[in-house]
Amino acid sequence: MAKTTKPKGSTSFKETAFGILPRSKIIPLEAEGIKKALQYIIKLSEKKIKITPELIQDIHKVGFGFIFPDWTGKFRTVDVTVGDYEPPHYSKIAVLVKNLCDDLEERLKHIPSIKDEEQFLAEVISLLAWFQHQFVWIHPFKDYNGRIARLLTNLLVLNYGLPALEIKAETGQDRQRYIKAMKAADDHDPSKLESLLAKALKESLEKV
Repeated sequence: MAKTTKPKGSTSFKETAFGILPRSKIIPLEAEGIKKALQYIIKLSEKKIKITPELIQDIHKVGFGFIFPDWTGKFRTVDVTVGDYEPPHYSKIAVLVKNLCDDLEERLKHIPSIKDEEQFLAEVISLLAWFQHQFVWIHPFKDYNGRIARLLTNLLVLNYGLPALEIKAETGQDRQRYIKAMKAADDHDPSKLESLLAKALKESLEKV
């Protein structure tokens, strides 16, 4: 489920605000976009802002709108396939994202006090894994769903006063490990994803 989205008829070249570019030229632009979005999220966390469908669209636009101005910041209006996974029909996206945000808000009410640090961190990790998996499962955007899911995960972490996580999922063994964790979550086993998030959080806390 975490593989690259391949809309019907896609190629290794894409039309961008800078012309038709090959993948090799788009990668550095994406890295710049992720930095833009992370900076935006850090500012949002200062206000402990609530995650809503509108905010999710804003983050997507801030991160990748300068590359793909025509479709970023908007929920997809086409069906896509992701490896052997077929995400929900595009007509269901708005409702699914709204329900996810509502469910998140309810779950946040039940996170234990930070006074019990061990239980607090365990519940936060469980919440992050659930939210990240559900977001990618819905696959609300034409592209960059995994990146937005990880950025939103960091917004939740920052809202709790914890340091931002580096969730390694882009290349090589890290990518394969992340895909396996997401596929296990598809089969109702979030433990692998929780372990990845717990490791990332531990590494971030050790750097503080």
